[in-house]
Amino acid sequence: MTTPEKAMYRAGHARYTYRLRVSSTARTLLLAEWNRCRWIWNEAVSKSRAVHAHNRANPDDKVTCGPAQLDKMLTEARAKTPWLAEGASVPQQQIIRDFAKSRSKALKDIEKRLPMRQRAGMPRHKKKREALPTLNYTQRGFRLKHGRLQLAGGITLTVVWSRALPAAPSSVRVYRDAVGHWCASFVVATEVQPLPATGRVLGVDWGVKETATTTTDAHDLPHPQHGRKAQAKLTRYDRMMARRKPKKAEAASKGYREAKKWRANAYAKITRQRQDTGRKWAKKVVRDHDAIAVEDFRPKFLAKTTMARKAADAAIGATKTALIEMGRKHGRVVHLVHPAHTTMDCASCGVRTKHALPLSERTYTCTACGAVSPRDKNSARVMLVRAGLNPAGVEGIRPAGALLPEGA
Repeated sequence: MTTPEKAMYRAGHARYTYRLRVSSTARTLLLAEWNRCRWIWNEAVSKSRAVHAHNRANPDDKVTCGPAQLDKMLTEARAKTPWLAEGASVPQQQIIRDFAKSRSKALKDIEKRLPMRQRAGMPRHKKKREALPTLNYTQRGFRLKHGRLQLAGGITLTVVWSRALPAAPSSVRVYRDAVGHWCASFVVATEVQPLPATGRVLGVDWGVKETATTTTDAHDLPHPQHGRKAQAKLTRYDRMMARRKPKKAEAASKGYREAKKWRANAYAKITRQRQDTGRKWAKKVVRDHDAIAVEDFRPKFLAKTTMARKAADAAIGATKTALIEMGRKHGRVVHLVHPAHTTMDCASCGVRTKHALPLSERTYTCTACGAVSPRDKNSARVMLVRAGLNPAGVEGIRPAGALLPEGA
């Protein structure tokens, strides 16, 4: 493939995450590096608050607190503090970039006058016992040699290569998750991997009884109920933590910490199961269809309803994200359809009912044309109509010669 053709198929960047085997020596060095970065973050928070207080008290003499001023502060601190200078400069510079990005996002939300619940909060101090270690390295701060990850500062880590990297990484993030596992997340430039054309289109409607209802029965995604199956184990760990819960200002016991770890492991397993189910379903859908009309459903409001637990277990948001990313990876057209009135429109004639259907009514009957179909199946076909993917047959097969419209 020539260079211009490669540019046509470039899809951007993706993260590839791998588990790490960390020795006791490497763990000590990583935590020491994190302590330095955490100290720099807290100093940046203190300086930002001091600048804000100064600007409020002196409107005519405003001072800025951008990346340039913070970089200058870091240079001076490294010159005066030997403990800080012992660490690598790359992760310390990146922690300032992260702070500046976080502060800038919070200030923009304030300027837009967003509601408090939608704003990104101003950066706060990272506490030693609560903040999880996270170190970011650019290309000049790490290298891969003989299958091992070598970081600036003489830290060498063993990577569990579950799959090969498609290209040389441009940056890496080394972090410890809530369960206690160390991971490395590489940023890699990716290219579209086109699949053969099938001539099929698909409409997808999200729900709670079934996670995804489509225009073809073979691609429906039933509710996996991973969280419900593990509920007994989670309840047991919750009771163990409740019995061992420390009093205020007292250190947690060993039994409490172990129960907390077991509970975190159980939730991590459920998360992996949901991601695996969503990705496998998304790969099957993308492989079998050229274009997909997906309801642009935002399940956040369900958290305040009686269906909150079941909706969270369905992982609609994660499944939708997996479908969009899989479509982008393989060059498929994914249309995001606005969900308003999709349960009230008739997929056959387009007539809208006068009143919204109650959730208990699972069959849609059109008063104009008399079409009768399951409620979710009708909504899935409405997605095809709104995305402009009709005419299509019952199975979503486009007639010969019909052009496929381009995605917006």
